[in-house]
Amino acid sequence: MDVTYPSDHPGGWFTWLVQDQRFVDARPDVLTWQTSVLQDDVTVAGSVVAKLFASTTGSDADWIVKLIDVYPEKVEEDWKLSGFELMIADEIFRGRYRNSFEKPEAITPNQVTPFSVDLHSANHVFKKGHRIMVQVQSTWFPLYDRNPQKFVPNIFEAKDADYQKATQTVYRSKQYPSSVAVDFLPANPAPGHN
Repeated sequence: MDVTYPSDHPGGWFTWLVQDQRFVDARPDVLTWQTSVLQDDVTVAGSVVAKLFASTTGSDADWIVKLIDVYPEKVEEDWKLSGFELMIADEIFRGRYRNSFEKPEAITPNQVTPFSVDLHSANHVFKKGHRIMVQVQSTWFPLYDRNPQKFVPNIFEAKDADYQKATQTVYRSKQYPSSVAVDFLPANPAPGHN
């Protein structure tokens, strides 16, 4: 089956999973953490799960978490890859489903709430000289529909008046240890193990 798209169709739609993530670096609604430059290759093989402790001034919120491979600032073999931020694992999670997918419920405004965002599994080698980055944001429009940030029974039936501004906060402390758990392969496996 041939598919023809209109001339104004965004060409990047087909490749959004490998789109350079630097386009969101300066956005005020995107939180970014990264390692220092890796001294050795690091192999991720298995599950990737973000544990967020967060609050919102609204009564619903989306959480998007991305695991990213940051290329060195100078890649002489291919200059287009210099500083490139390649998304390795990603997921969006609608806060209303934090306790149950069958029974969505409102988030209590301004209360620190735990959220678990399963980025599924990843098999990837972060090469020596690269960095490992995590980005967290609260919207992924137009890839995903907008959250009104106010709990409504059915988002697809939300009225214009239901959409409101909200401030999302992610906490990182001993009491609220937001983190990303990643399965790594050992750098030097024991003899006889693959």
